[in-house]
Amino acid sequence: MSNPNRDTSAEQLSDYGRDHENNNEKITTSWGAPIPDKDASLTVGHHGPILLQDYNLIDELAHFTRERIPERVVHAKGAGAFGYFEVTHDITKYTAAKVFSDVGKKTPIAVRFSQVAGELGYPDTIRDIRGFAIKFYTEDGIWDLTGNNTPVFFVKDCALFPSFIHTMKRNPKTHMRPDYDMFWDMVTLRPETTHTCLMFFSDRGLPANFRRMHGFGVNTYAFVNSKGEFYYCKFHYRSEQENMDPATARKLAGEDPDYHLRDLYNAIEEGRHPSWRFYVQIMTPKQAEKSPYDPFDDTKVWLHADYPLIPVGRFVLNKNPGNYFAEVEQIGFDPAHLVPGIEPSPDRMLQGRLFAYGDTHRYRLGVNHLQIPVNSPLKAANFARDGRSTLHSQGEAPNYHPNSFNGPGIDKRAKALSPVIPLHGEAARTDNGNDDNFTQARLLYNDVMKSDERARLIDNMLDWLKPTKQEFRNRAIEMFAQVDAELGKKLKLGLNSSRHIDL
Repeated sequence: MSNPNRDTSAEQLSDYGRDHENNNEKITTSWGAPIPDKDASLTVGHHGPILLQDYNLIDELAHFTRERIPERVVHAKGAGAFGYFEVTHDITKYTAAKVFSDVGKKTPIAVRFSQVAGELGYPDTIRDIRGFAIKFYTEDGIWDLTGNNTPVFFVKDCALFPSFIHTMKRNPKTHMRPDYDMFWDMVTLRPETTHTCLMFFSDRGLPANFRRMHGFGVNTYAFVNSKGEFYYCKFHYRSEQENMDPATARKLAGEDPDYHLRDLYNAIEEGRHPSWRFYVQIMTPKQAEKSPYDPFDDTKVWLHADYPLIPVGRFVLNKNPGNYFAEVEQIGFDPAHLVPGIEPSPDRMLQGRLFAYGDTHRYRLGVNHLQIPVNSPLKAANFARDGRSTLHSQGEAPNYHPNSFNGPGIDKRAKALSPVIPLHGEAARTDNGNDDNFTQARLLYNDVMKSDERARLIDNMLDWLKPTKQEFRNRAIEMFAQVDAELGKKLKLGLNSSRHIDL
């Protein structure tokens, strides 16, 4: 039995040893041949040079120097686990997606939590947006639902996405982060960031752990039902939200940089399986046309009073990865991985992500990343072949379409669920950043946050504003004063009382 006085994760190797007491497995080369000696290189005499013919050594060194793959440009550090999604409520009136077809139906899932800005070695408890992505292994293929722990994002057009991420990364000259000037400069030049900034600096910016952290699909998607009727939708996954105070977060960042990773692993290993309730919001196309705000703007929420949360199901995580690199570092989520009954919307950020995510996996993992077991659908039949590191090339099946040799054909159901969407308008680069950026932020600040939450929000904002230039402080005060005049005054007062000296 595991030692009850030790952390569960610390017992992993001891558990393995106990489970494999009768293991007679012998060391082999990567091609399966037995190795005669693993403790010494093949040398000419005791003090002589190593021989090039020591193919065991050459093979191991060559593999070792290639063990790391490029880390994700965003969401680099994360934790993953496996479990299932269970339907608890019927929503087939909105979508014909098979994953929702029957109450009680269970679908295997993989989930990855992550930091957005930090690198692989960054502490878990630093203030950041957290990623929250779910991979559904459905009978209709992979459905990847990528999201965050906030329902909104900083920018609304994917043209600005790389620039915003750069402000959260390392300064290209000093190689240090965070660079407060970069962050506040861009944020105050794009007031669309206001809503998410309030969430970022709120208590939610420091979740207590991954297990008690809300998740959101963020972008707007669409449903198609069996009658071909079309609805827009947003996804929510709700937990018993808990947050962490900044002092504890800073302490843990130094003492236990893998705090969230450890907490998730231990909870699952000890049978305390995390779970979330899964909801959707529904908006008809007619409602979208009449909406006072752009329903495809990811800096806005759909107000629950107008579009209430509709319960759908729950998901449970009950299995840790068997190998972190194979099943978490190599897992890839792609918003373009949709299944019949679920479609994209005109959401500008989503439109850009439909390309960017798959492209980063082709760069990081290779063109055949969907053949890696953790990313592989239950079945696949198409005309893509070969490429680097292919695991299977679909045997002798025809590799072209159309063909006369019984190759895979069109699924009539999928075709029926592929909507015809009328489009009109002139192609133009329209900056939508000047839409109403403050009404929803004002609702959040005045109506949702309690007085103590507002006080902590201001303290957290001051922590990031004090190190920046006076010019950016002034712009921030002006921007947040448009949310609430008193908020602007308190930020100004807090900054004026600071002893920080501009350099």
